[in-house]
Amino acid sequence: MTTPIPVELLTRRDCGLCDKALRALEAVGRDLPLAVTLRDVDADEALLREFHLRVPVVRLADGEVLAEGVVTETALRAALGEAVVR
Repeated sequence: MTTPIPVELLTRRDCGLCDKALRALEAVGRDLPLAVTLRDVDADEALLREFHLRVPVVRLADGEVLAEGVVTETALRAALGEAVVR
């Protein structure tokens, strides 16, 4: 059994781009084992200061940003492929 890759989706309420990013993560997750955690930037002062206008952001658990803004399945697959190799 392969260990899931821990990934965070930094999001906020009523964010259409965030919804699209989540769908892209779900699509990638059908082929790669992902453990996705949703984090609301508006509920965390530190995240809000850092990512206020950059939402949605997909990042690894270590904080490495994989994608932000318009997050596509293709971009996620490429970024996760590179991250797994490292």
